[in-house]
Amino acid sequence: MLRETKEKKAEYEAIASTDSSVNLENIDNRIITEVLGPERYGWVRFQRSGVTPTQYFGSDSQQYMPSRSQAQAEVHRLRDQIAQMQANTVMQIAEVQRKYEELQQQLRAEAADKETAAAETEAEVSRKYDELQLQLQ
Repeated sequence: MLRETKEKKAEYEAIASTDSSVNLENIDNRIITEVLGPERYGWVRFQRSGVTPTQYFGSDSQQYMPSRSQAQAEVHRLRDQIAQMQANTVMQIAEVQRKYEELQQQLRAEAADKETAAAETEAEVSRKYDELQLQLQ
């Protein structure tokens, strides 16, 4: 079996080296399937014939092989979790945008205040300059 597996691998690699359309991903799984045949439900591959998951993994093998309804429930739970995460993300984005706009308004107000203060200071300096000019005459 090992020799046959090695031969199949060499065969796949030789084909792949001359044909770029051959996909070598999961080559090991394809080779194992060709040599051993397809997986059989309820069997543990690479164990002697007839070994079941319960025998191999123990009586808690249900955690490894959930029932269809358990798998569907898990899919629904994960979908709900994804939807909740998306909703939270949308809310967080809206909050960040609100804070950004608030900060922009605050910066504009501060800039306007500084411009007003600068204009007032400039007017005061100009007034004092004019007074000094009058005193010097």
